[in-house]
Amino acid sequence: MYKNDRVTRRYSEPFKLKILAELTTGKYNKYQLGKLYSIAPTTINEWIKKYDRKDLMNTRVMVETNDEISRIKALQKEIEQLKKLLLKKDLDQMVEESYLEVAAKKLGYKSVLELKKKLNI
Repeated sequence: MYKNDRVTRRYSEPFKLKILAELTTGKYNKYQLGKLYSIAPTTINEWIKKYDRKDLMNTRVMVETNDEISRIKALQKEIEQLKKLLLKKDLDQMVEESYLEVAAKKLGYKSVLELKKKLNI
């Protein structure tokens, strides 16, 4: 079989619009229409984009209960609190290291490690 032996299909404008109209009714989805008319669903997606029918594209809908929403909010609040605690811990550690550097310098130690060994920290 040669490269040029493939069948190239061209669809008329009315046919494309008919497919989109059938898709609009909701009776068939893209995959069912594709099987029915031997069209790839990606081709139907191209027609949707060409005719600017974004309402026919797949959309993701999040359905959440009040319990889920309140749980998400509680988790987000907890995350924020944990971030603040982590930031405070990091700042405290930086301050402690700075104090140790100053103390080591004032007490005549060569490094903070030497001071820590002396103090068993």
